[in-house]
Amino acid sequence: MKQRRKTLPRSRPVSVVTGAAGFLGSHLTDRLLARGHQVIGIDNFVTGSVDNIAHLGGNPRFKFIQQDVTEFLFLDTRVDYVWHFASPASPIDYLELPIQTLKVGSLGTHKALGLAKNKRARFLLASTSEVYGDPLVHPQTEDYWGHVNPIGPRGCYDEAKRFAEALVMAYRQEHRVETRIVRIFNTYGPRMRLNDGRVVPAFISQALKQRPLTVFGQGDQTRSFCYVSDLIEGIYRLMMSDYDLPVNIGNPTEMTMLEFAHAVIRATRSRSKITFRPLPQDDPRQRRPDITRAKKILRWSPRVPLATGLVKTIDYFRLKVR
Repeated sequence: MKQRRKTLPRSRPVSVVTGAAGFLGSHLTDRLLARGHQVIGIDNFVTGSVDNIAHLGGNPRFKFIQQDVTEFLFLDTRVDYVWHFASPASPIDYLELPIQTLKVGSLGTHKALGLAKNKRARFLLASTSEVYGDPLVHPQTEDYWGHVNPIGPRGCYDEAKRFAEALVMAYRQEHRVETRIVRIFNTYGPRMRLNDGRVVPAFISQALKQRPLTVFGQGDQTRSFCYVSDLIEGIYRLMMSDYDLPVNIGNPTEMTMLEFAHAVIRATRSRSKITFRPLPQDDPRQRRPDITRAKKILRWSPRVPLATGLVKTIDYFRLKVR
């Protein structure tokens, strides 16, 4: 009788997450650890926060390196996946840090791709719906090339991400690096910064402080909001898929900024009123993802309703607003 051969246990996958101390990077790190990965997080804390990863202190499967991703990345270990999330991602950040934003989108992406090439790892770029600019097509499909002002105040972020996508495709074609590109639409949830200039923390913090909610223009510009756990699940599925062209991940439920302001006031039970300010230059009038590709290829669609996600996010911000 033949003796059965013992199968060796499969070693844990090793993932590198740039921007690991950021809002999305820290949630991704949690998801990877929950899925059994060893994670090496890289961040220089320009916009990230140590608070976002403090709960991982002492975790033997998490290693943190404080470093600027635009510098050479040397890791003396096997790497299976590189998740490139490093970048300022809010209007306040990239308006104050335009050169750093352009550098992390270009040099940072180049260094992260170089690491993936050297380690023969699969690479995922966290791109953005901002590559569509102020869109002339609605909703936005991945085949739409965008309507972007390269010299406007948002150009440093928009063009950095557009360049990063082009660089990713070049590495795929010339160096045969396995690459993935996710275009992230408006996302919200715990660990957002109160003062990062994005509408969710701005509205919630104003409502919790009983201050007027600032709505730009007439409030008829639209956005769609995806809860962070849904977004991270979609991104994880994309990395593990065989698809190598851009994929929109976001929530297609669209609402005006005025509607969203009222939703926040109701959810916080605030007495806040609404005040109107002039619309910022190049602010997109409409923003909603077409997620047909994600549904078909990844079998993904968002599950968390806005009302549920807002409660979780507001509970987090209550602890931050004093």
